[in-house]
Amino acid sequence: MRLTPRSLWANLAKGPRRVWRRFRGSLLLRVVVSTMVLGLGAVLVIGALVSTQIRDGLVQTRVDRILAETARDATSAQENVDASTAESSGDLQQLVYDLLDGLGTLGGNSRGLVPLRDPANSSGVLLSTPVSDTDLVEVITPQMRDAVQSGAAQSWQFVAMPDTGEPGVVVGVPFTIRVAGEYELYFVYSLADEQATLSLIQRVLAVGGVALMALLGVLTFQVTRQTVRPVRQAARVASRLAEGILSERMTVRGQDEMATLARTFNEMAESLQRQITRMEELSRLQRRFVSDVSHELRTPLTTIRMASDVLHDARPGFPPEVARSAELLDTQIDRFESLLSDLLEISRIDAGAAQLEFDDMSLADVVRDQVEAMVPAARSQGVELRLWVAKGDHVASMDRPRVARIVRNLLSNAIEHAQRRPVDIVVASTNRAVAVVVRDYGIGLTPQQAQRVFDRFWRADSARARTMGGTGLGLAIAREDAQLHGGKLEAWGLPGKGASFRLQLPRTSRGLGQHPPLPLVIAELDYGTIATRIPLEPDRREVAP
Repeated sequence: MRLTPRSLWANLAKGPRRVWRRFRGSLLLRVVVSTMVLGLGAVLVIGALVSTQIRDGLVQTRVDRILAETARDATSAQENVDASTAESSGDLQQLVYDLLDGLGTLGGNSRGLVPLRDPANSSGVLLSTPVSDTDLVEVITPQMRDAVQSGAAQSWQFVAMPDTGEPGVVVGVPFTIRVAGEYELYFVYSLADEQATLSLIQRVLAVGGVALMALLGVLTFQVTRQTVRPVRQAARVASRLAEGILSERMTVRGQDEMATLARTFNEMAESLQRQITRMEELSRLQRRFVSDVSHELRTPLTTIRMASDVLHDARPGFPPEVARSAELLDTQIDRFESLLSDLLEISRIDAGAAQLEFDDMSLADVVRDQVEAMVPAARSQGVELRLWVAKGDHVASMDRPRVARIVRNLLSNAIEHAQRRPVDIVVASTNRAVAVVVRDYGIGLTPQQAQRVFDRFWRADSARARTMGGTGLGLAIAREDAQLHGGKLEAWGLPGKGASFRLQLPRTSRGLGQHPPLPLVIAELDYGTIATRIPLEPDRREVAP
């Protein structure tokens, strides 16, 4: 597989996204990370403050000792020079050697001496001023010399030691030699020992900080896990309850708040189990009652149907009002039979006893048969049915009688509410699904009504009389039939703009997929771009059972 810059960047971006998903999905991880971050910030701040205080204390103590030591040694050296009786240049030179040698011995290896002649010295006696280390001359800055030449009793500043770069202190004092004039004496001290001490303290603080962070992480993990474990158990038990395993319960340990949570959760689960069991039993009894009543009504209804047929056939010899009553009786018995059939079908679906016989066939053929069968009823209502079929075979595995019943219900519903306007029926398919959309331009539905249109016995306008019969269960059964096929039945509508119903059925076991073959709402002008209009021939139709 060849990696492109885009694919490489996508692969690299997966890591942070995976970590972020893991971080967001784990309360334990978030608490531990948050505590570690806050703890690290606190340790860094405290460590920086402690380190700064220790450094300032070490340096200040050392500087105070240096200033006291240099003041003492410089005063002693000046007193020795003042007390000397040397007059000749040779004696003065020897005196200088002795003084510098003595000062060097007193200071040890941690102190260097840099004597310099004052540039303003006009004495004719020139004395040699040996430096303890020639590299130390470069640390004497012009600003330092200016401060000493100005007459200050003692001047000092921090410097970096040559070669090593370690911190140091330079202390300068004016020095007068009788006859030889004014000189400058600089004491150079290294702070390497203090730097080493500070480094050791910082290392100890760093090790202590790391150990503290590790201990904090372990403690946070343990404490948080004790809190999160019951929450995870509650989530796991709730998931099992949602799957229908109503006997699942949490484990109760101890008497603390988490134990109280577990007990309360278990009490809630037991209450839900009792309620669900009672509702399931009630629902079972209701389904059985509906089924039994429907079956029991079959026998008297058959007798009533036979009597009604006799009266209906003999109505020409009846007075007009009696003949009309015979006609109404026949119509209502037809509706009563349809209602009983729908109730039996609903009871079978609710009981999970619905049986489907699947066969591969074209949805377009099923839809065309039903459309042609509904043409006479549509003409009687002044409604034109227009069938549109997109290219393709539109074949799917389906139970033909049930799918035909879905389409028949959608067509009768559209004709009844079309208000003498056309009804468009369009069929299309993809590799994953086949679909049919039934669109009318009549009364329409509000969004709230579109959500309830599949409820049993629900009517958008209860005061409006039905013109094509109907039991109020047709769309509810249609949705159940669609779901039995693994499909979907959806509705849309706007008041005065009509309504649209879309049935989708899967073509394979992979399901419907993400992209439906047809949009739920299609503009009237767009049908020609989606599909081809099919002429209807009701005289040679084959009506599906």
